[in-house]
Amino acid sequence: MQSGAVVNPFFFSGGVAVFVITALAAVLPWGEITPGWIVVVPIADMLAAASIVLGATAQPASINLAASILFVFPLIWLSTEFGVRGAIFGSVGSAALIWGCAFVGGSVSVMANAPALIVVPVTLAFIAAVSFVRAKSSAAQLALLRQQASLLEAAHRRARRQEQTLDAVLNSVEFGVVAFDKHGRETLVNRTSQRLVAEFGASATSPEPSTLYYADRVTPMPDELRPYRQAALGNVYNDFIVWVGEPGERRRALSISAQQIVGADGEHDGGVMVTRDVTSEITAIRARDDLVATVSHELRSPLTSILGYLDLALEDPSLSPVTSSYLEIASSNADRLLALIADLRITAPDSDHLLAMKFEECDVNQIVTDSIQARHPLAEEHGITVTGETLAPASIVADGFRLRQVIDNLLTNAIKYNKPGGSVHVEVQATDTSVTITVSDTGIGLNALDQAKIFDRYFRAEAVQQSGIQGSGLGMSISRNIVREHGGELEVSSIPGVGSQFVVRLPVKQLELA
Repeated sequence: MQSGAVVNPFFFSGGVAVFVITALAAVLPWGEITPGWIVVVPIADMLAAASIVLGATAQPASINLAASILFVFPLIWLSTEFGVRGAIFGSVGSAALIWGCAFVGGSVSVMANAPALIVVPVTLAFIAAVSFVRAKSSAAQLALLRQQASLLEAAHRRARRQEQTLDAVLNSVEFGVVAFDKHGRETLVNRTSQRLVAEFGASATSPEPSTLYYADRVTPMPDELRPYRQAALGNVYNDFIVWVGEPGERRRALSISAQQIVGADGEHDGGVMVTRDVTSEITAIRARDDLVATVSHELRSPLTSILGYLDLALEDPSLSPVTSSYLEIASSNADRLLALIADLRITAPDSDHLLAMKFEECDVNQIVTDSIQARHPLAEEHGITVTGETLAPASIVADGFRLRQVIDNLLTNAIKYNKPGGSVHVEVQATDTSVTITVSDTGIGLNALDQAKIFDRYFRAEAVQQSGIQGSGLGMSISRNIVREHGGELEVSSIPGVGSQFVVRLPVKQLELA
């Protein structure tokens, strides 16, 4: 560069102005400045560049061309910040300033300056267009990113709220919850589970109390069979009973269930283990069974004595026929009561007693007929019609007393839990291999859950409980046991509000006659 360009006042002042404007652009708080004032900076930069170009018009074309390139920076600024208007204004303004400086400096007629007068404005216009397009594309991408960020933030807030809700729910329930990943590592432990572990001591390998016992309360559970270890291995179980606490100290019974989580790919992805304190329930069941066993035992002795004295009284020849008849009825009913007490003892879960059976040839039709006749007073009291139907002889080898007990129980239930004016129908069907006894009623019926539990000891359906009709919940359990002792099966089908049907299926040749 020739020394004349440096000392040229336009060239020098333009350079200083560019430096000052650049420094101001670096320190000004652009976020607080309105767009109307922002445009001042690139325009000032264009004027500074024009001053440099004016000072370089007397220099060689290469210097003049280099000075014109300074318009690129304010042009990009205008195109980026103000869009298409900024691009047009910057392009036209830059071309006008370049041509004006050339006219004032007298270099318009110099052929060497032709590139600066034609090519540079065209190049600047192209740069302005590219800058505008790039700025628009960047703005669109930025808007998309902001929208995605907003959606992501909203999703994060929802997920966080759901997590907080889940934590609140799990920490408010009275059962322990432990979640784990596919590697068996804990991912969630609620407060109830934490309290249980804190009360009985933490295990070194699992979120369970340190010592667990089987349901018998005395056999320690080995580490490899602990519920959490089995759940982490992918095993599923329900209502697995364990005891925590050392013998002689405070103890609790826990019902533990485990379910597995399957990922989107169908592979094992962890699971959940739920622990419920069932100490009070097990204690109540044991107390109930103890009471039943105690009562049945205490009643058996006086009943046996009563039967003995009734037998002695019946042997007295001075009794009148009427008195003898009364005593025979009392003796018969005492015998049945003694048999029922024996059944109560058998229902105890720890009992080793079996149903006493005496198999002999008996007529099922006669048993059903006698049971229907005996139930007529109860049916008339409830306004129920009881009918029977036999299609073929039904002689089988069975315990007639126990079989009568089953039919009595089915008929009594069908009458008690029927609707006013309802009906009960008993049908006996026989083949060469089996006898089927069907008891149908038009009663209140049973839902699916009640049908699944009706043969459980002490179970009484919710509808039955609401009816206020008394019962022990043992009849159906005892009846099914009797039928199974005969090698048969007792089945139920029912529709709530329509009625129920109980079917007794017995094999004809279950045992040889002794």
